Amino acid sequence: MTVSNLFADLPARLPDELFATLLDAANVRIERIVSHGHSSPPDFWYDQGQHEWVVVLKGAARLRFEDEVVEMTPGSFVNIPAHTKHRVEWTTPDEPTIWLAVHYEEVTATREDSTAT
Repeated sequence: MTVSNLFADLPARLPDELFATLLDAANVRIERIVSHGHSSPPDFWYDQGQHEWVVVLKGAARLRFEDEVVEMTPGSFVNIPAHTKHRVEWTTPDEPTIWLAVHYEEVTATREDSTAT
């Protein structure tokens, strides 16, 4: 079993946001994102085919959706449904912002009731 740390191997300077896939399975992908004063390019919007649950672990960020702006601080999380247009407006310039993102597909699970006869 290999143990890793989300706060390890943080570069001092980043020309672009750093995306690292931590787990890639059938219906889910988990990634660490490191931003350091980064934001989305002007007029760019994410429009992803999968749902995304994202939490800020360190630093701070501001996300813009078509109809609102959300401030994110350590511990803040948001679920972004697939094809919800959003962009990163701002991340802290003086320290890394570390995100954990979980990309997932809609899965409907059924369970048989074990007490049924």
